[in-house]
Amino acid sequence: MNTNQFQVIKDARIDAPKGFYATGVHCGIKRKRKDLGMITCTVPAQAAAVYTTNAFRAAPLKVTEESMEKEGILQAVLVNSGNANACTGKKGLADAYQMRADMATQLRVPDHYVGVCSTGIIGESLPMDRIQSGIHELGLQHKQKTKNEDFAEAILTTDTLVKKVQVELSIDDQHIKISGVAKGSGMINPNMATMLGFITSDIKIESVVLQSLLWKATEETFNMITVDGDSSTNDTVIAMASGLANNTSLTPQHKDWHLFVDAFTYVCRELAKKIARDGEGASRLIVATVRNAHSLLMARQISKAIISSNLVKTAIFGADANWGRIMCAIGYGDKNVVPDRVEIKIGDIPLVKEGQPLPFIKKQVAHLLTQETIPIDVDLHLGKEQATAWGCDLTYEYIKINANYRT
Repeated sequence: MNTNQFQVIKDARIDAPKGFYATGVHCGIKRKRKDLGMITCTVPAQAAAVYTTNAFRAAPLKVTEESMEKEGILQAVLVNSGNANACTGKKGLADAYQMRADMATQLRVPDHYVGVCSTGIIGESLPMDRIQSGIHELGLQHKQKTKNEDFAEAILTTDTLVKKVQVELSIDDQHIKISGVAKGSGMINPNMATMLGFITSDIKIESVVLQSLLWKATEETFNMITVDGDSSTNDTVIAMASGLANNTSLTPQHKDWHLFVDAFTYVCRELAKKIARDGEGASRLIVATVRNAHSLLMARQISKAIISSNLVKTAIFGADANWGRIMCAIGYGDKNVVPDRVEIKIGDIPLVKEGQPLPFIKKQVAHLLTQETIPIDVDLHLGKEQATAWGCDLTYEYIKINANYRT
């Protein structure tokens, strides 16, 4: 990926692309922090979405999926935090439909032009009186450029920081913007996991093309992270394109297709990395790259096995160069690995060659393991495919956060 072909914007805004507005308010689901947010578009936007694979899908996912199936168009997304509206039965589904209807009424758009997302505690009914009051307040702020962080803050749960990315590029001599915001800290093990992601762009592109692109980008990014191995009931990533940049409608045959794909995937990847780095209680980001695998599937499985291993995660937290734990994860990640071909590096320090340990200075590796980002490089010497996965260490603070989390 050549990031020289697009510009990364430091002060990212989800409402930077033409036609988009976003805001967030406190409606009373949480005690003090913002807990209700919306993204709107001045025109019906071509849209795409991917959802959790958890069998216990939360009510808002069903409502959003129904909206998307009508025309592949969204003009607004309403998001609450602090309550997942999951495992809440018929009432929860009715509440999700009511949220959609109330938002549509405020914006004067068809119900199916609105998507709904929720995140938070499972099994509790939504305080609909507070949410409906909040939706009215959001409606009053429609088409206003509010503070940059308002929407990003409104979707957070145990996150410690907002997660946002923006890039700009040129296609057909038109200035194109792609922006993304995400939340996620615990219960992260996608296909998808506890995370919400929202991507906006002013690119002109059809929904079916955007959907294909989002699927591919998700496989390479959001589905390659883990924090604690738990997969959530609510995970959703939604992409919306206003088309107001007035480029020629983008398709895989367009001369700048790969440029847009690279920029779009970059936004997804950076959001995914920010989620992994902000794992509950995490102190370090683990980046595991597996090279020269038989297949892409093999590379992905092994890199995910490494970052998912609690033994690897705790070794990283303890700044212990325990390469044996990495070897163990490689071995169960794919049974077709040939042990005596495996090489392992942490950073630029070789630890294993041809399946055997190499001499290394423990203090040197221990110092490397105290850095904020820990690169683990594995060479299988079996083929040409490679994949990277992102995770975090496992700390005492993770136990504390989740032991004290309210139910």
